[in-house]
Amino acid sequence: MDLHLANHVAIVTGGGEGIGRAIAELLAEEGCRIAVLDRMGDKAEAVASAIRESGGSAQAFLADVASRESVTSAVHDVVEAFGSINVLVNNAGFSRDRPLIEMTDDDWDSVMNTCLRGVFLCCQAVAPTMIEHRYGRIVNIASRSYLGGEPMKSGYSAAKGGVVSMTRALAYELGPHGITVNAVAPGFVETARLKALPHFPDIEQRGRAGRITKRNGLPIDQARGVAFLASPESDYITGEIMHVTGGRYG
Repeated sequence: MDLHLANHVAIVTGGGEGIGRAIAELLAEEGCRIAVLDRMGDKAEAVASAIRESGGSAQAFLADVASRESVTSAVHDVVEAFGSINVLVNNAGFSRDRPLIEMTDDDWDSVMNTCLRGVFLCCQAVAPTMIEHRYGRIVNIASRSYLGGEPMKSGYSAAKGGVVSMTRALAYELGPHGITVNAVAPGFVETARLKALPHFPDIEQRGRAGRITKRNGLPIDQARGVAFLASPESDYITGEIMHVTGGRYG
């Protein structure tokens, strides 16, 4: 399916690995020019290089989405390099899974700063150029965790709940300017980072038990949902949360 994304400029935060890499590579296959943002510059460059080697257009940009100065600088550099920004995918995020009584201030703050503040800063930074061009697609990566029902994820669930609420609020605010704002809420996704967790077998077992589709979710499953919402084909969809969970909700 041609999503009519040729020559669109897309920023993908946290694009250096996992879901972010899959999103960047799929959008590049659809013809987007990709700005791979990541706080790990070597990983961002590896993805950008792989895209270029496959015939696509991509550049790596060092950015910490929790820092206003870093985001502002990176977005400025993207506009300088590509001329505009049509798509923003707020993918950067992580979880620190701990029981409530063991969670530290740093655990809470670091998750909130990346998963929630980062979305705010990036949306705020790209909005002016999208408003100027009367067009934009913002896709936020939320999580099934915003629905609750996940032990040791109170901070992550709260952050992703905030992303969902922000998505719906921004859809109303930015809609009159030709900008849609949607979110993809992944369920269990088998990434290298997740598989490295010591309690991965428990996470995998709960995921299989709770979903209709029994295979594990993969990064490409999320990327396909993002690509549609990032495209002109989704013009009449905004403020929506696409659950890519294999049928798992609670």
